[in-house]
Amino acid sequence: MNGYARSDSTLFVSGDTVTRGWLMAREHYKITYNNRAKMGTLRFSDLEIQPLSNDAAIVLGRWMIKRATKDNPHGHFTLVFQRTSEGWRIIHDHTSTAASQ
Repeated sequence: MNGYARSDSTLFVSGDTVTRGWLMAREHYKITYNNRAKMGTLRFSDLEIQPLSNDAAIVLGRWMIKRATKDNPHGHFTLVFQRTSEGWRIIHDHTSTAASQ
């Protein structure tokens, strides 16, 4: 969560759910990933970074969680980064999960 802007306007979209605000997203993650086994190891790949200005960029990529249960959820994401006084932070995260096969 340290890569996200700690703001009430930070936006998370996943599936059919829109979560607004850094604190609300953190609470959602605490419930969804409430133990180490569920968290697994998160990996990113196929990153494409497109600068929008000197203070903003959009990033497209793939994510995958490796877990001992071998369910290994994965999908794509689009992030909007903004340069803040704390450095580059995510202000918008739209993540999709690929259908299980």
